[in-house]
Amino acid sequence: MSSPSFIQKTVLGFMRALSDALVSEKFAHRSGFLQSLDPRVRLTGALLLVVAAVACRKIQGVAVVFSLATLIALLSSLDLWSLAKRVWIPVLIFTGLIALPAIFTTPGAALWMSPALRTAISEQGTYSAAMLILRVETAATLTTTLVLCTPWTHILKALRWLFLPAEIVTMLTMTHRYAFLLMETAKQMFESRESRTVGVLSGPDRRRMVGQTAGVLFSKSMELSQDVYLAMVSRGFQGDVCLLQDFRLSWRDYAALFLFLAGGLVVAWIGR
Repeated sequence: MSSPSFIQKTVLGFMRALSDALVSEKFAHRSGFLQSLDPRVRLTGALLLVVAAVACRKIQGVAVVFSLATLIALLSSLDLWSLAKRVWIPVLIFTGLIALPAIFTTPGAALWMSPALRTAISEQGTYSAAMLILRVETAATLTTTLVLCTPWTHILKALRWLFLPAEIVTMLTMTHRYAFLLMETAKQMFESRESRTVGVLSGPDRRRMVGQTAGVLFSKSMELSQDVYLAMVSRGFQGDVCLLQDFRLSWRDYAALFLFLAGGLVVAWIGR
C-alpha cells in the first residue's frame, strides 16, 4: 500500500482541525463547574489566577495555582489526557526548548558539571527554567480550560464587558468564524484536485499546485470579506456584535468570583 500523498495529508490535517473544533464545542455544553458560571465570571476568574501565577516569585505559589487550574479543569468535565494532549505536552516541549539554555548560562551553584565538555548545570538556572515552564503550563491550562468550557461568542461578549474595544472583538469574531469556513473551502479544493489527479505528482508540480491553491483561497477570502461586510452593513451593523442571550449574575457567580479573587490574593501573598 502506497503512502498518502501530499494532498491526502493536507486534507486529513484540515479534517482533524475541524474535528478538534467540534470536540471543543462539546466541552462547552457539558455540565461542570465553569459551565455553571456566568461567562464574565469565568473570564475574570481565569485572568485573576493567571495574574497571580505571573506575580508569584516562588515556585511553590505557582505550583498552587497550577493545582487549582488542574482541579478547575477536572471539575469542568475535562480529563487529564485531554489536558496532557492539548496543553501540558506541547507547552513542555516548546517552553522547555526556550528555557533549556538557562540551566547552562545562568551563573550559580553547580548541580552537575562535565569537565570534558566544560559545562555545568547551575541550581539558579534550573530553578529559573522550572519557574518559566510551570508559569506557562499554568497560564495555558487556565486559558485552555476557559476556551474549551465557554462558547467563543460568550468569551467575546465577556471581553466587551471588560471594556475591550468593539473593533478588536469584531475582528476576533469574524476571524474565528471565517477561519473554519476558509478551512472547509480549502479542504474541498484539495479533495476536488485529488479526485482529478492521476498518478503521483512530482515535486515541482506539488509546489505549483499548492501555490495556485493558496492564491485562489486568498482571492476567495478577499471577495468573501467584502461580501460579508456589505451584508452586515445592509442589516444595520454599527460596529458592535450583539447576542440574543443576556448574561445575569446569580449568587453562585458572586460566590465563585469571591473565591477566585481570594484565591489569587492568597497565592500572590504566598509567592511574594
